[in-house]
This record gives sequence, C-alpha cells and structure tokens, in this order.
Amino acid sequence: MTHAPNRRRWLTAAGASLAGLWLAACDKLTENPRSAAVLKSAEGLTRRAQRLVVDRKALAREFTPADVSPDFKANGSTNPDDPDYVAHAAKGFADWRLVVDGLVEHPLSLSLDDLKKLPGRSQITRHDCVEGWSSIGGWTGARLGPLLDQAKLKPNARYIVLHCADTLEQTLDGTGQYYESIDLIDAYHPQTILAYAMNGQPLPIAHGAPLRLRVERQLGYKQAKYVMRLEAVADFAHIGRGNGGFWEDRGYEWYAGI
Repeated sequence: MTHAPNRRRWLTAAGASLAGLWLAACDKLTENPRSAAVLKSAEGLTRRAQRLVVDRKALAREFTPADVSPDFKANGSTNPDDPDYVAHAAKGFADWRLVVDGLVEHPLSLSLDDLKKLPGRSQITRHDCVEGWSSIGGWTGARLGPLLDQAKLKPNARYIVLHCADTLEQTLDGTGQYYESIDLIDAYHPQTILAYAMNGQPLPIAHGAPLRLRVERQLGYKQAKYVMRLEAVADFAHIGRGNGGFWEDRGYEWYAGI
C-alpha cells in the first residue's frame, strides 16, 4: 500500500507551496492576539485530526542506502559559538554530558558512551524543510522512549523540552537560546531518536553534534540540533515566549506533523 507515503508527499508539497505566503504574513498575524488565538486553535484541530486518521505508531517512510542524498543541507546554525559548546567540541565531546531532569524520578547525566549503550535504532529517512527542500539521510541514535523510562517520568509530565547549545539572537528573554519541545506521543514513537551518527559516521558539527533530535513525522525545524538537556515539563508556558520552541516563538506552528 502506498497511501501513507503519498499522503506524506502531498502534505509536504502543499506545505512548501504555502510556506512563503504563510511566513510572510506570520509576523503581522501573531502580533494580533485574536489572530494568534485562531491560529493556535486551528493548529490543535490539525494535530487532533491527523492523530485520529493516522496510527500513532505509524512509521515515516524509510529508504535504502542508495537513496541517501550526497548533499544533505546543513540548515540553521552550523557551528555554535557558545563558549561551553566550543570547549566541548575542542575535546571531541569527551566531557560532554546529556542532562535529563525536570519532572522525573531519576535525573540522569549521560555521556555519549552511555547513550550508545541504550536501546538504539538506525533509520534512513527524508528530512522535509518548511523552506521547501528535502534530503534523505541515515541516522543512528538512542531511542528517546526507553531513555525516558530510565529517568521515570512523573505522572504530571506532558512534554519533553530540548535545550540546545545554540544562541541564535538576543531577542527574547535576553538569551535567544534555542529550544524545542515535543509531547509524549512523539517522544515515545519508535522512530524518535537522539541521533549521534549520520550516514555511518559520527554526527558532524554542522548537523548537530554531539546529539540531535530526529522526530521523523514532523517538519525539519522540529529536529533540534546541539541538544544539551532534556527537561520533562507539565507545560512550556514558562519557557521563552511560551510557544514551545525557538521558531514557534517567532510564529511557526508548534505541531509540524507531516
């Protein structure tokens, strides 16, 4: 059956064709409280409708090694200049640790070697960018679900916030620190991984080393790079402007399912 891949391609193409118009109007719309409320309501409807018609564990299409793009674009930041990150990169991330905290019973601090010992997954998938381009890459990483089980989420945890070593601009709370978030449905999806390798090699800095999120049923801007900390939260109203991500705080939709 090819219905799911065809639907995915159709949604991606439709999103790409509308992206320019939508983003051009985005700033003006989000400045109007009434318009912002309408957009947020429509986004919630889109999320509920997609999850109603698509199995929550349905897999994004996977490809073969022959399909891997030779020129996978490194979008956004490609070499963060945050001092702590620069120091970790200079040591090959030997002293780097992933912190897992927030609403968990057992906070964690994990090295790359620790992550590589966790239940993992390798997958070759397509990255669809809201700008209209796509690339296919191979990813290997730790599955997020089993990692969260190890930390043991508290009953009131609803979202996972990814805090990243990447300051893009000084516009929000004085830092502009990059962050992203997903709900527990996507966090426990079998293809949601914290990738430490790309195309059979250690993850390059331009693509998010030492660790990046791959949440394959969402658009590219959800695939946070340079992940330093996972925070389990009941909501994300207290982070940034409260919209759940760096780009979401600038008008993008929080749910970017395809």
